[in-house]
Amino acid sequence: MTESITELIVTIAATCTTFCFSFQCYKVYKSKSTKDISFLMYLIFIIGTINWIIFGFYANHDSIFYSNIITTSLAVYILVAKIKYG
Repeated sequence: MTESITELIVTIAATCTTFCFSFQCYKVYKSKSTKDISFLMYLIFIIGTINWIIFGFYANHDSIFYSNIITTSLAVYILVAKIKYG
């Protein structure tokens, strides 16, 4: 597989997974409700995405690095909302 095809696949995957979190953030923002959201799942997810950020940085993969910064930020917002709204 060529490097450009690999980068395209990584970019599409990163865009999709990052974009998905925007819907959950919007729903939490509008409803101020997080009762059906798992605190532990988001905590573990954030730990995972932080590790992807580190990997993306050291592997020099901009798509992985930047998309996981955005995804982590969205997940942190949801986790903070979970703490705030219960």
